[in-house]
Amino acid sequence: MGIATRSSVNTIFRMRVTIPRVSDRVARLLPIRQGHFRLESGHHGHTWVDLELLFLDPEKIRRLTTKLVAMLRPHDVEVVCGPLVEGAFVALMAAPKLGVPFTYAERFADDTLTGLFKVRYRIPGALRQIVQGKRVAIVNDVINVGSAVRGTFADLVECGAQPVAIAALAALGGKAAEFAASQQIPLEALTTLPNETWEPAECPLCRDGVPLDN
Repeated sequence: MGIATRSSVNTIFRMRVTIPRVSDRVARLLPIRQGHFRLESGHHGHTWVDLELLFLDPEKIRRLTTKLVAMLRPHDVEVVCGPLVEGAFVALMAAPKLGVPFTYAERFADDTLTGLFKVRYRIPGALRQIVQGKRVAIVNDVINVGSAVRGTFADLVECGAQPVAIAALAALGGKAAEFAASQQIPLEALTTLPNETWEPAECPLCRDGVPLDN
């Protein structure tokens, strides 16, 4: 057997060592459960992410946020806005990397609404004038049907802001992309994972008698 040179050893080492893709690293971090769930939007789905657990190691999320910020730079963002709770954590990490102000949207139920999307999001108090006339990126953690993103988008428009991008660590299914396309703004996500959601009357899990987790 011949003696391996330094260059050949380095070549073999590079072949054997693979760096996980960003999308794979995000997917492994997500505390996902499978079952039958009622989502904030009112839809039913088979996938739930325990987002309270996502930030147990903030440094991992901070490194991923750096990747997300790189995707946002071309959009000339002037302000970032994150829906409370965990989405605002990602937005708070992204803002200083972009060198722009951080804002957030608060969640509240509206008993006057019927059907789906009965939860609203509102930019509070003095922050409303901060976003007025500004190019705003809505930065979230994980988007499923997109109740938080839709609510934040609607109130930003109400404030006179110009939403220019939606960004997230992950998007589940295609609803987020559909909403972004309908508003003619880009969706920037580090990974997209397959997922299905249904309106309650069309839910196959309900038809099969699978217990619903609220």
